[in-house]
Amino acid sequence: MEAFGRAARLKCPACGRASVFEGPFRRRHVCPACGATFEREEGYFVGAVSINLVATELVILSVYLGTLLTVGYDERLILFVLLPLALLFPVAFYHFSWSAWLAFDNFFEALPRHKPRRRDPPC
Repeated sequence: MEAFGRAARLKCPACGRASVFEGPFRRRHVCPACGATFEREEGYFVGAVSINLVATELVILSVYLGTLLTVGYDERLILFVLLPLALLFPVAFYHFSWSAWLAFDNFFEALPRHKPRRRDPPC
């Protein structure tokens, strides 16, 4: 469960010392502190995209139901609130969805350690 706390802080789920991201929307492939590999194979990102999609849908549904209960059915108001939310929330949640996916993956199967390539000695 400690890995999920680290994920909330956008830190490596294996060691918690280094950030998962180098900059805005630039993920690291390997943790510089412990060598955990953040991206194993092609298509590994599907889990993070799924988490982002489900979280976005839950937030939109919650806001929609809250709007219906407080304001009533006002089509323009609902569209005015939900459209920007549907466009901005996935972008804002991007980092957290990746970090949560890494923590989830680390929970079930420890992230593999990066092994630097050995250079052959010169002949």
